[in-house]
Amino acid sequence: MAFEGLSSRLQEITRKIRGKARITESDLKEMLREVKLALLEADVNYKIVKDFIVTIQEKALGQDVLKSLTPGQQVIKIVKDELVELLRRNRK
Repeated sequence: MAFEGLSSRLQEITRKIRGKARITESDLKEMLREVKLALLEADVNYKIVKDFIVTIQEKALGQDVLKSLTPGQQVIKIVKDELVELLRRNRK
């Protein structure tokens, strides 16, 4: 059940930013706040969530947009990549 709620929350977050031609720092902060809440509601450890959000913020703010992606798609890609890495590290 926790993953279903997390999945639907993440889908809603991506829908909000998908069509944007430009992602502002405030857009990013709002999106990361929503991701943080979704993860905490899914009972992910607070320290893990905090580190996860910091990593995404650093990568999203410091990265050039790939030519084939919009800024919104780029942020979504960063979140996806970091979720995969987080799950890989904590699977052990």
